[in-house]
Amino acid sequence: MKRLLLFFALMPLALHAQRITPEEYIQTYKDIAMREMREHKIPASITLAQGILESGAGNSALAREAKNHFGIKCHKGWTGKTYTMDDDEKGECFRKYKNAEESFRDHSEFLKTRSRYAALFDLEITDYRGWAKGLKAAGYATNPKYAQLLIDRIELYDLTKYDKIALGLMTDDNQLPDIAPEDELVELAYSPTSRTAFELVDMTKDKRFIYENNGVRCVFAKEGETPEQLAKDFGVKYKKFCHYNLLRHPDEMVFHSGDVVYLSKLKNKNWKARKHTVEQGETVRDIALRYAVKPGKILKMNDLKEGRRIQKGQRLWLR
Repeated sequence: MKRLLLFFALMPLALHAQRITPEEYIQTYKDIAMREMREHKIPASITLAQGILESGAGNSALAREAKNHFGIKCHKGWTGKTYTMDDDEKGECFRKYKNAEESFRDHSEFLKTRSRYAALFDLEITDYRGWAKGLKAAGYATNPKYAQLLIDRIELYDLTKYDKIALGLMTDDNQLPDIAPEDELVELAYSPTSRTAFELVDMTKDKRFIYENNGVRCVFAKEGETPEQLAKDFGVKYKKFCHYNLLRHPDEMVFHSGDVVYLSKLKNKNWKARKHTVEQGETVRDIALRYAVKPGKILKMNDLKEGRRIQKGQRLWLR
């Protein structure tokens, strides 16, 4: 009898030990979420945030017993297995899956095939806030705070990094990959500066990525693009565009693949990098474009005169 009582006394502890944390949930399902992003164009950050919220990070009865991680109900036309539980109403019908991966796949298909969610796919794939608000507006959940709950989880657990990994912009160790995956979402070009401190901040309707370097918006050029063409494409006045990119003879030049092209003016200093060690053949202009700092400010900070050559190994202040 004592052993039996001890068994029942320890049961809650055993069940509690089986619970997984949100961090463990993310590590378990991030690869599936990223695969679904590539195939169905749904942000991995949104998928993971919904999974955490809807399934209690995989600990809800619906997730454990029915492998349903997104709270998707049976709805008309569902022919698979079902699971009954109380929700908004008593004894509601929910979809039941063989495993969690099947639930993630059905979640993608559910959003893709229902007209009320169609507007979501007109949003930029990196706009997680727009997706969160769009899901609430389309009626995915009745909780009035649903959008903010998703946004809070995305920002708390830094889930947008999985969007960047899925897009081929970085690897799991926060570095840009050496080889871009063959995927229609990926439009990567490399340059000597592309591994410095570039952050993906936006994407145009034609799937061209916009970054920020030192708070200055920029893109990577494609082979053969001209200053005039890029200024027009991004709605920047040609004279200002040439000034932003320190172009001396813009009418005679073309960009090469991976060249950094700025869409707004350079800064007076760089808050992420303190100093730079001059490499062979580098000029002040090269360094200015690398760190998005005005060349005149670099000269002033380092007490250099314009036109003076800098030497390999020389250390220059950036702030």
